[in-house]
Amino acid sequence: MIDYIQKGGLLMWPILVCSIVSTAVFAERLLYFHRATIHVGEFLQGLSNLISRRKFAEALHESAGTPGPIARVIHAAIIRHDSPRSELREIVQEAGQLEVPKLERLLGVLATIAFLTPLLGLLGTVAGMIEAFGTISSNGGYATVTELSNGIYKSLLTTAAGLVVATPTFVAYSYLSSRVNTLMHEMERAGIEVVHMLSDRTAAGDIITFQPPPPAVAERERRADRQS
Repeated sequence: MIDYIQKGGLLMWPILVCSIVSTAVFAERLLYFHRATIHVGEFLQGLSNLISRRKFAEALHESAGTPGPIARVIHAAIIRHDSPRSELREIVQEAGQLEVPKLERLLGVLATIAFLTPLLGLLGTVAGMIEAFGTISSNGGYATVTELSNGIYKSLLTTAAGLVVATPTFVAYSYLSSRVNTLMHEMERAGIEVVHMLSDRTAAGDIITFQPPPPAVAERERRADRQS
């Protein structure tokens, strides 16, 4: 590999740096998404049991101890569990919007590398071709096939290196973008579910029930009605 880098010229080093950065970003994001992914259905089922029994302290402890953006969105709603439905919906939306930049962090770096490295490779090829034909012109326009093929070989190394780095980087970017979309969808689902849990519980607690009057009171009311 070092031999290819030396033959390819100076632009091989920026391409090598881009490959190292791309690998590091992909590994960091992959680890982050692995930690942020939870079983949403099981998590919401456990919270539903706690909320239905009005154990909000335990629900807060459960959501705070669970890593990831989904748990943080739910935690923001449970803190304000006494709020009306409209306000809970706004709280969930705002909490979700705050999590989006964390999910998309460093994805722009991968996109930039995927577009930049082929251009660096092309630039290296053009520079190598200019150098090769400059050498030919300095020799009076004569060059052997070996000299010409060596110059073209060296100039094409940067293009190959740029494509080798850009292709897996673009695949990694597409994969991580799909993971971001999946987590955002799960955040929306969890937010809607927790709003329903909290608002339905509040609505059930606000229902006014009218108890029938005792028999003695009912008898006095009937006598009063007959006398009137």
